[in-house]
Amino acid sequence: MTNPLQEIKILGQSVWLDYIQRNILENGEVARMIETDGLAGMTSNPAIFEKAINEHGNYDESIKVSAHNGLNAREIYEALVIEDVQQAADLFRPVYDESNGRDGFVSLEVSPHFANDTEQTITEAKRLWMKLDRPNVMIKVPATPEGLPAITQLIAAGVNINVTLLFGVARYQEVADAFMDGLQQCVTQNKPLDNIASVASSFLSRIDVLVDKHLDEPAKNSVIDAAHALRGQTAVACARLAYQHYLKWTKSSRWQALSKKGAQPQRLLWASTGTKNPAYSDIKYVEALIGRETVNTMPPQTLAAYRDHGHPALRIEQELDEAHALVEKLAGSGVHLGAVSEQLEAEGVQKFIAPYDKLLKRLDQRRLELVKHAH
Repeated sequence: MTNPLQEIKILGQSVWLDYIQRNILENGEVARMIETDGLAGMTSNPAIFEKAINEHGNYDESIKVSAHNGLNAREIYEALVIEDVQQAADLFRPVYDESNGRDGFVSLEVSPHFANDTEQTITEAKRLWMKLDRPNVMIKVPATPEGLPAITQLIAAGVNINVTLLFGVARYQEVADAFMDGLQQCVTQNKPLDNIASVASSFLSRIDVLVDKHLDEPAKNSVIDAAHALRGQTAVACARLAYQHYLKWTKSSRWQALSKKGAQPQRLLWASTGTKNPAYSDIKYVEALIGRETVNTMPPQTLAAYRDHGHPALRIEQELDEAHALVEKLAGSGVHLGAVSEQLEAEGVQKFIAPYDKLLKRLDQRRLELVKHAH
């Protein structure tokens, strides 16, 4: 019996889990999902780690050991997440090996405080890459203007990169170019290409949340009914247009030359696929975007919902005329996607900094409590 998640895999899309927590790594749950759902990877971010570490007691022992060893809050955080990511990477290693390095990846974010600093991003990403010491990990680098040259340099250094916080097609085009620039540098230096992997993570539900909010502002919209009719369509349309760009650049002569040397394409990954608006289907960002050579990373509840009532089919190339038309219609309603993606990018960085800082503060309190108890 195949379930809908396994059928997605047969259609050429990889399903990853957008969640990490020590308990599910240790109790066999992740191993079971790899086995029964064809789960092929895992992503995390500072918000996910903050929730995992603050809400579950199964990190206490590690925190205690680190505190007694005199580590500060940031070092404790790093020790915890590296342990989790390594453990997850080891669980996914057979997937990585069987897929010849196409799948089985686990991602870890560079500190969100470095999102607008190219040099610190590069230094930090290389340091984490060395520390993790697994071929099937990816370092997450945000698609900020400062992140783009970092992506090129890290790819050139042979580091697997998950480009994160991507909110628009225009920026995605720059990301694909930055990725190819990095591979080109490897060619110049006679370095192998076949061991470098990358994904470009396009965040979806947040786009609809923001665009819908604009469409609901009656002051802006004299034609309120027309504006309302556009609600909830932007994210899927943007993703479909991004995929068209993916098909275009992977057919280019520049890419074909790199591909002949063993390079693997940077796949598009659909992120932020949990539906935030209860008026929309709980599998909205999975159902519409199944396409070959893509990844969908789902939070646990979305994954469970899809397993329960998903109907997989290749839909990513449907309604392309509508997607193009939507961009015009939105502009007519005063919503410009360039401005939307800029706002989401700035907010996205903040949405990672806030939980990251909150977690460090909490770890600092725990550290002080534990050290005090010890004396």
